[in-house]
Amino acid sequence: MKASEFPDAFKNARQKEGIGKMDDQNDPVTMVLRHKEVRKCAHQWQNFQSGGDEIGRIVIPSEVAIRDTRQIPFEVDPPKHKSFRDILDPWFKRPLQEEYSAKIKTIIDEIVEESLNPDEVEVVADFALKLQSRALTLLLNIPYSEAELWISWGTHVFRSDDSDLDADKANILYDYIDKQIDLAIETPSESLYSVLLNSEVDGKKMTKEEVKGVLILTFAGGRDTVINAVTNSIAYFSEHPKSLAAIKENPAMINNAVEELIRYFSPLTQMGRVVTKDVQVCEHAVKADTRISLNWASANRDENVFENPNEVVLDRKVNPHVSFGFGTHNCLGATHARQILRILLATLSQKVTSIDVLETKENIEHLGEFNRKVGFDALKVKFNT
Repeated sequence: MKASEFPDAFKNARQKEGIGKMDDQNDPVTMVLRHKEVRKCAHQWQNFQSGGDEIGRIVIPSEVAIRDTRQIPFEVDPPKHKSFRDILDPWFKRPLQEEYSAKIKTIIDEIVEESLNPDEVEVVADFALKLQSRALTLLLNIPYSEAELWISWGTHVFRSDDSDLDADKANILYDYIDKQIDLAIETPSESLYSVLLNSEVDGKKMTKEEVKGVLILTFAGGRDTVINAVTNSIAYFSEHPKSLAAIKENPAMINNAVEELIRYFSPLTQMGRVVTKDVQVCEHAVKADTRISLNWASANRDENVFENPNEVVLDRKVNPHVSFGFGTHNCLGATHARQILRILLATLSQKVTSIDVLETKENIEHLGEFNRKVGFDALKVKFNT
């Protein structure tokens, strides 16, 4: 299989049943696989809850055992959800500002330039992780040097080599955020920490725990996903050099190209919800207090919505993908991620003529009967100028 080929693991189940089944730490999950039903369920927050009593349960794999801080606004339902989003959305739209974009470009230029001379570059750790971490300093509005610590943590926040959920590793992040919040209380700045500490939600100052919840989501939610998106895009262009040349000749296609790469690769496979009452999904009964998952990756390959769904069509005009979620709980960091990819594609098209794949180690998610390639644990390439 080619490095850039990501098979549709859910095709048969989506076409036959519309759902799939998996077990997550003895907590069964009904996976919603069709585009229409995924969007419908995402809208129905009253039936499919994000902000339940068990913190961390909606994540797959569940983080109940390693986290007791509610991620905000991700694990908060309306009407409270809107109160938090009203505070957060303007901050997370900052990547659209010219100055912010220029800083992302500087970061990407530096990483790409560093990658042009070596005979071998390991993209996941030495390119994508650096890019994600350094760009995150812009999102938090903190010193650039802080990224070196985050890079030292490795590519996954909660996962180690022998465990999908590593409580000790998670505590490194939690302890770090606690320390940064305390520092922001002692010495206010223009960072996201200080902005949140000075913000009011429904007339009340945000608590330290609420601030921590926003920061955990910001660190964890955008780490693996951005790393996957960057790495997988490089894998694609390594095997499709004409596409890279086409972007160079026609930069106007970059926006469509980014949306298509995000659709095809779906850096986050799914996200769970807790069922609040007995309902039916795709004509299948699901019980109250069980979980469903909104399977973004399957919805993005739905042949009833996308023409040639298993092909990357960089100039795809109609592209209602759900890679950033859908409805109330759509991804807070989507603007930041899109800007990174837009600038990355523009930079690669200008500085690189071709990319040689030297070695790959695929990252396969095992989801019950489904095995989905979500990215790479390692991808070694050579960038050619």
